[in-house]
Amino acid sequence: MDNLKINDFTFEWGTRTYVMGILNLTPDSFSGDGLADLDQETALRQARDFVRSGVDILDVGGESTRPGAALVSAQEEMDRVLPIISLLVGEFDTLISIDTYKAEVAEAALKEGADIVNDVWSLRADPGLGQIAAAAGVPIILMHNRSNPSNAAVKEQLGGRYIGVEYNNLVEDVKSELLESISLAHKAGIPDQNIILDPGIGFGKTVLQNLELLDRLGEIRELGYPVLLGPSRKSFIGYTLDLPPEDRIEGTAAAVAVGVVRGADIIRVHDVPEMIRVTRMTDALVRRKKK
Repeated sequence: MDNLKINDFTFEWGTRTYVMGILNLTPDSFSGDGLADLDQETALRQARDFVRSGVDILDVGGESTRPGAALVSAQEEMDRVLPIISLLVGEFDTLISIDTYKAEVAEAALKEGADIVNDVWSLRADPGLGQIAAAAGVPIILMHNRSNPSNAAVKEQLGGRYIGVEYNNLVEDVKSELLESISLAHKAGIPDQNIILDPGIGFGKTVLQNLELLDRLGEIRELGYPVLLGPSRKSFIGYTLDLPPEDRIEGTAAAVAVGVVRGADIIRVHDVPEMIRVTRMTDALVRRKKK
């Protein structure tokens, strides 16, 4: 895989694990860290903590993707994310990704200064998003997603999870559907070096399917693209350990460490300082010969 250069930052794939910190500008995030009802200074304070810890990317999102979450209009999403992106751009040199599947929101965020598009529906929800990313020449994260409200179940304390989701062959099906999204990206004019894949941990997979997919992450990386892994505080950890989101840091750390061993290039997390330490230690163990 070729290195990816964005502004003055270069991703040297395979040499270390990069960390993306989550800024949820929503009132209903599954993780309990939503910032929509708080002032901008609170969001900036969280971003400053992330940057001080050494985060590589700030991921800004204005719509919750938890099972059963209410849909948000493009205008409301922009009202949430654009002012914060503007402030982040003014204060930090850190890369910013916009977590959206809507072309209109992505276009506005990129004009405001965002550097990466993070699409949880991998160009299947809004095909116009591909043209926006291609025209801007920015990387796009394509995430596998089979989320369906009919397969969602919610348990008090532990939150939502997916049940009864069937795959003919879990990893091969995920790979096949990611390849379809890659084809959509190519048709939109996005080059290979601007494509990052995300297996979609927690999106349309049961607890056991999430565990298997994370353990077999290396097979996703064999597609030849850098891989982002987002296990942070998710329900497969909660249901495995019988713990609510705020008590999942150790489970997240275990998932991150295994993900790094299996070849994750970027991890997307809420607990940035702690997970940076996990990735640095795991990198020291398994990637020391690649430096």
